[in-house]
Amino acid sequence: MDFAFDARTEELRARLLAFMDEYVYPAEQVAHEQRAGLASPWDTVPVVEDLKAEARRQGLWNLFLPDSTYGAGLTNLQYAPLAEITGRSPQLAPTATNCAAPDTGNMEVLAQFGDEQQQKQWLEPLLTGEIRSAFAMTEPEVASSDATNITTHIERDGDSYVVTGRKWYISGAMHPDCRIFIVMGKTDPDGADIRRQQSMILVPRDTPGVTIERAMQVFGYEDHSHGGHAEVVFDRARVPVANLIGEEGGGFAIAQARLGPGRIHHCMRLIGMAERAIELMCRRAVSRDAFGKPLAQQGVVQNWIADARVAVEQLRLLVLKTAWMMDTVGNRGAHTEIQAIKIATPRTVVGILDRAIQLYGAGGVSQDFPLAELYAGARTLMIADGPDEVHQRSLARRELKKYL
Repeated sequence: MDFAFDARTEELRARLLAFMDEYVYPAEQVAHEQRAGLASPWDTVPVVEDLKAEARRQGLWNLFLPDSTYGAGLTNLQYAPLAEITGRSPQLAPTATNCAAPDTGNMEVLAQFGDEQQQKQWLEPLLTGEIRSAFAMTEPEVASSDATNITTHIERDGDSYVVTGRKWYISGAMHPDCRIFIVMGKTDPDGADIRRQQSMILVPRDTPGVTIERAMQVFGYEDHSHGGHAEVVFDRARVPVANLIGEEGGGFAIAQARLGPGRIHHCMRLIGMAERAIELMCRRAVSRDAFGKPLAQQGVVQNWIADARVAVEQLRLLVLKTAWMMDTVGNRGAHTEIQAIKIATPRTVVGILDRAIQLYGAGGVSQDFPLAELYAGARTLMIADGPDEVHQRSLARRELKKYL
């Protein structure tokens, strides 16, 4: 395994780092101030639109898509260090480069499973950033970590499908440019194979019967990086049969294909969040005194910083190995590694951020520094895309199987 960056990756890293320094970091405070002045927290933020225009002008756009027909044509291994860089400012950089969830996963679904008409109508405007999208899977009334529990019905009625159900924490739904939902529900709720009961279907946001009930916060924050979260009701929302993605009963398989790349993308960005935390810890440690000497000379602070550096280097190697395996043996072949990084990365980064918050004292939990918001995002990823315990269960069973 050779993890050295090739020439193209190095060139893109240099451009992206310069973009972050010149445009993204200075825009963080501006974005907060502009949002505070909006009538709704989901109104268009001018500085974000400026960042998107500049990123597209510089060719820092759709970096996540390995298919060169639609995206930059980068491998997972090439994309990993770029996603890490954007993770240093997760509320702005992924959106600015059109590499933000849930749009990334939705574009991958449409690129891989959508038909020509679906790609023309929905994928193309997503690729250009003209619209945003939402992914509707999780439900409030069932344990959605087991996707076979999903209760939303997708019922065939002549040349239409009728969608009925309630979803929540639907990423992307609050964004003003959200135009399309990818909805997972059951077309065959009594089918013998519980993994063939589900299907995925495209439901335009303006479809009669689709109601955004409320915005959902994350630890009290509005999650602008993912276009917000919402509770959504589908009350006999009727869409054409042509809106079905793939075939009836293919929803579970599509979900697994979608979530694999999504999980590693989150982990790539989490490493960037950890690097931002280490930088902030070091800057704080050398600028503050306590008990007669700088914080940087306090043994406990030195231990926190050293342990954080060791942990990040370990995580980065595991993520790079996983990216390399996804490129060489496919997502199925990298199943164990994908689960391993999904377990290890969020919990480790949460620990690093927790120490950084502790070092900043009251400032760490305030709005004056990014640490509290970074913590909320990292802690959420111990639940999103499958909670830790589900991945631990699956990984343990895979290990134990070798000895049965």
